Amino acid sequence: MTDSSISPLVDASWLKSRLDSPGIVVLDVRTPPAGGFVPGAVHSDYATAGWRTVVGGGAGMLPEAGVLAELIGSLGIGNGDHVVLVAAGANASDMGNATRVYWTFKMLGHDAVSVLDGGFAGWVAAGGPVNPLPAERKPTSFSVHPRTDLRATLDDVAAAVKAGTVPLHDARSAEQFAGKAKSPQARAPGTIPGAVNLDIAPLFSAAEHRFASPDTVKAMAGQADLPLRDQPITFCNTGHLASVSWFALSEIAGVPGVRLYDGSMSEWSADPERPLQTEG
Repeated sequence: MTDSSISPLVDASWLKSRLDSPGIVVLDVRTPPAGGFVPGAVHSDYATAGWRTVVGGGAGMLPEAGVLAELIGSLGIGNGDHVVLVAAGANASDMGNATRVYWTFKMLGHDAVSVLDGGFAGWVAAGGPVNPLPAERKPTSFSVHPRTDLRATLDDVAAAVKAGTVPLHDARSAEQFAGKAKSPQARAPGTIPGAVNLDIAPLFSAAEHRFASPDTVKAMAGQADLPLRDQPITFCNTGHLASVSWFALSEIAGVPGVRLYDGSMSEWSADPERPLQTEG
């Protein structure tokens, strides 16, 4: 389903007025859910349901399209549905549950997808009604039309490092970017050579239950010396945090050609022959 009028972000008031609208499916991807559910929402645990998988050295890779089609169809989501994704709304990293699944739907050719700004916390703060249990929908078929332009592969990143002209954005903390700290998913500390760092934390305000504005996102990129041209590639350790920056840059700020490297540092650092950059 393609509809240019569908906004990447919807707020609680928008969703409240459409809860009973046919074709709107609320998909709760919290891990784990707590405090109830948006009425009518189906739940699929982001961490355990199969939204990401291990492929080679990559710990958070995009599963095969057919596997995802079965998962989505099993939730009762069809190609005619507008999917509204709900994370907990605790912080920017938590919103990655929604932004990564959003990117996944886009990768499958399903553009009728939005993220609930503020997540479940924003819904409750706005006085949204809550049901104690998730809904169940009758399984249906979901067909996919995979695209490749939103994703960077290992070869794409290697070519970008060699060329030195493609903006590489490390969405992790400054400590991990500098090689002073390391995630268990990465073999060694450091970052991809030539990358610049923009910690995703300021991209979402849990207190205000909202993502940063387009102008603020662009300003943050400017402060980080991240060029918003030449098909930027964003990465982290497993393609989770990077989905937040991909969403902010591509969907909120409207930067063209932004790609998510789902292999990220778990895949890049798996081979000792691949170069790593550290401070000092």
